[in-house]
Amino acid sequence: MALRNALMAALLEGEASGYDLAKGFDASVANFWMATPQQLYRELERMEADGLIAARVIHQEKRPNKRLFSLTEAGRAAVRAYTEELPSKPSTIRDELLVKVQSVDAGDAAAVRAAIAERMEWAAAKLARYERLQAKLLDGRTEEEHLAQAERIGPYLTLLRGMAFERENLSWGETALRVLDQRSVLQD
Repeated sequence: MALRNALMAALLEGEASGYDLAKGFDASVANFWMATPQQLYRELERMEADGLIAARVIHQEKRPNKRLFSLTEAGRAAVRAYTEELPSKPSTIRDELLVKVQSVDAGDAAAVRAAIAERMEWAAAKLARYERLQAKLLDGRTEEEHLAQAERIGPYLTLLRGMAFERENLSWGETALRVLDQRSVLQD
């Protein structure tokens, strides 16, 4: 999947500046696609040159002018075409932490344990952010009400996937730490 597809998906929410997209990217699509602000800005320039998005300039006093981007009809057509394509093969996990865990028997178990604990802290923090976003999206409604009434359900469905992913990271981390602790006791 190209970054441009993720950006077009984010722009379905409406007009946004590059700064807002970079900031919102972390909250809305970071659960399934990561990119640096520099990558986002470069891709926005290419998308504008390709006619997928249009930018309008907001003149500001005492601050640099702001460019707001929105999807063009060509961009909306590209989103439709993209959603019609068969997905490529499922993504695979490439995670340095798992290589360290795979090597724990010949390595430094305490360092691996610390790395797992740190990953769990990250997962807990991301899950907390996602739960805050979920509460904001629901805005006092039940999940069923939101899914029946919301103008767009894609952001909520991907949020649910991100939450499930982080919960699984926490569950796996708890299991891994428990096993490493038990092995440590047995070896002492």
